[in-house]
Amino acid sequence: MRKLLVLALVGLVAQLIDGSLGMAYGLTSSTLLLVAGVAPAAASASVHLAEIGTTLAAGVAHWRFGNVDWRVVTRIALPGAIGAFAGATVLSSISTEAAAPWMAGILFTLGAYLLIRFARPLRTGRVGGRLRGRFLGPLGLVAGFVDATGGGGWGPVATPALLVSGRMEPRKVIGSVDTAEFVVAGAASVGFLIGLGTEGFLLPTVAALLVGGLIAAPLAAWLVRIVPAQLLGAAVGGVIVLTNARTLIRSADLDGPVRPTLYALLAVGWLVALVLAMRALRRTRRARAEAAQAADSSAAPAPAPLVGATAAVAVPAELTPTGTPNPR
Repeated sequence: MRKLLVLALVGLVAQLIDGSLGMAYGLTSSTLLLVAGVAPAAASASVHLAEIGTTLAAGVAHWRFGNVDWRVVTRIALPGAIGAFAGATVLSSISTEAAAPWMAGILFTLGAYLLIRFARPLRTGRVGGRLRGRFLGPLGLVAGFVDATGGGGWGPVATPALLVSGRMEPRKVIGSVDTAEFVVAGAASVGFLIGLGTEGFLLPTVAALLVGGLIAAPLAAWLVRIVPAQLLGAAVGGVIVLTNARTLIRSADLDGPVRPTLYALLAVGWLVALVLAMRALRRTRRARAEAAQAADSSAAPAPAPLVGATAAVAVPAELTPTGTPNPR
């Protein structure tokens, strides 16, 4: 019972992160399941089955908050589903021994990407034009394949690519990616069902992750407007890197002083990324405050004319200040 409660809490936290960043539900959940000793294919299958419910709830919440661009959703979801189905089929055919370092390597790489991505100032300016299907289609295909084979990756691949394009508001990028993930999670689940059968899904784990995610989904859609993504992304990236580094180091049979040295270097890199993220966040907030102050100054009303000048203009030419006729 305690384990299920912990998994429900993980699902809640993972959905809060995913709803605020547009990524990392699968990364966070799959990483925990791998640490707990779950086989890679079963971990990815269980996470994706739970994501059918969490992404549906997240999509509805984002839609109600106006965070969804349906044109982008329709053009990225179908290729993403094809890629996810193919990725699930590939992962189901790989042995557990071979899949563990492969999956940990993908998660480690995506976690490192989060560290680098959020250690720099986030691009918020928009350029003209719309995203084309020839960009969205291949993006969805690659993101779906990485998502299924790595136990997560739809958001870390799709969200930054859409943000960098500069053609969508960040909140609509996150909402659209989360909404399209419902189709991707369903296709991945079908692929795992064909490859692994029903025994490949850990149903108690799925239920616990689903309950936590459903509770967090509406709150996450609201938090996306106020949570500093800069710090959250760097923090989550560091956790994913350190956790999956453990699997990679063990698979490489690195012993002696090498192991603690690598952990220390990774921890230092994480600390540096957090410091850079805090500095970037402060610079961004300072720039916004200066821009708002400049806008207020330019919109300020003109100063009122002097009282004496007003009185001089107000007095008719034919009257003296006492009201008597002005001799001419």
